[in-house]
Amino acid sequence: MRIGELAERTGTSRRLLRYYEEQGLLSPARSPNGYREYSEAMVDRVLQIRGLLEAGLPTRIVKRILPCISKPRTIHFSDATPETIAMLERERERLTKRIDCLTRSRDALSGYLDALLAARRAAQEAALTAAGTAPAATVSAEA
Repeated sequence: MRIGELAERTGTSRRLLRYYEEQGLLSPARSPNGYREYSEAMVDRVLQIRGLLEAGLPTRIVKRILPCISKPRTIHFSDATPETIAMLERERERLTKRIDCLTRSRDALSGYLDALLAARRAAQEAALTAAGTAPAATVSAEA
């Protein structure tokens, strides 16, 4: 299949597929006219690459573990070196710290949003009370 079909089937831009090739993550065959030709297996490979990158792994690490992946979401290390194990442990720790930071950021944002919404509701109720109109919650409770 050509690059356009692979892009469509994987939801990945052509530009990104070319970048994956530059980084050594994909190795398409070339037709006599120079067009890239991708096998059916490349659909799964692109999905694997995207999943690993979306998980926060840098391309240099993705490149090292791709040869150990046989199917989507199935990783096999038959000959993992101590260096590879140490690298993956460091990467896991980096991701854990990033997740912790993101969790704190989300919690701070949630607290801020909750306070904004509470203040907005209070202001709306105060405006309704000042106008002599009962708040909607009170009206519907009496109705």
